[in-house]
Amino acid sequence: MTERFDCHHCENSLFGRKYVLREEQPYCVGCFEALFASTCEECGKLIGCDCKDLSYKDRHWHEACFHCSRCRSSLVDKPFAAKEDQVLCTDCYSQEYSSRCQECRKAIMPGTRKMEYKGSSWHETCFTCHRCQQPIGTKSFIPKDGQNFCVPCYEKQHALQCIQCKKPITSGGVTYREQPWHRECFVCTACKKPLSGQRFTSRDEFAYCLGCFCDLYAKKCTGCANPISGLGGTKYISFEERQWHNDCFNCKKCSLSLVGRGFVTERDDILCPDCGKDI
Repeated sequence: MTERFDCHHCENSLFGRKYVLREEQPYCVGCFEALFASTCEECGKLIGCDCKDLSYKDRHWHEACFHCSRCRSSLVDKPFAAKEDQVLCTDCYSQEYSSRCQECRKAIMPGTRKMEYKGSSWHETCFTCHRCQQPIGTKSFIPKDGQNFCVPCYEKQHALQCIQCKKPITSGGVTYREQPWHRECFVCTACKKPLSGQRFTSRDEFAYCLGCFCDLYAKKCTGCANPISGLGGTKYISFEERQWHNDCFNCKKCSLSLVGRGFVTERDDILCPDCGKDI
């Protein structure tokens, strides 16, 4: 007795008939197309078993229906691009949607490499240094007055030179006495610590941090022996080549502040009038 060979869906015999296997189950052509065949995006008809099914992102076309939405040329075995519900040949897509190269003004074709910077686009071969005309590619570059420069050309043509090391300043930097410095080159003359962002002063056109300036040049307070910087509005008292911080200018005996008051001296000491009566 011959074993039955039926369509998995309608159970009609498949002997002598065309059939399609799906997940190891046989279907007659009619059932397979009704159950599984895709609908063509272009003509709206089923894509039967005897037709080639071209698909892109869950969309399907007959081979004869797969053409550019704009110029109607066939896209079979050709590159194409999709925009919203349209599929377009590369020529139509570039004319309608592609960005234009900032240098040559030609369209940048889909699938080609392009360079972008602040809303502008270039072909990779058009994105070159304005000075040496060499492609910049993925290397660092510096824009200047609407033009792009590779770093070496920018340094030669535009960058300021540090007054200390004589090398170009490509970013940041500080200005002191109308001269440019790298931040790392602008240091205290004495201790060599960076002065950028710190309070400092100068003497004989040399810059010093406050600590070094006070240690080297500031007068010492007669009262506490610490330096009197005189910076930032610091007030002090001066008398007969001696100096005191305002807070240190006190009577030696009773510690009364003598700022703005009369006083008397006894050798190196200063006294208020009351304590000086016994001298």
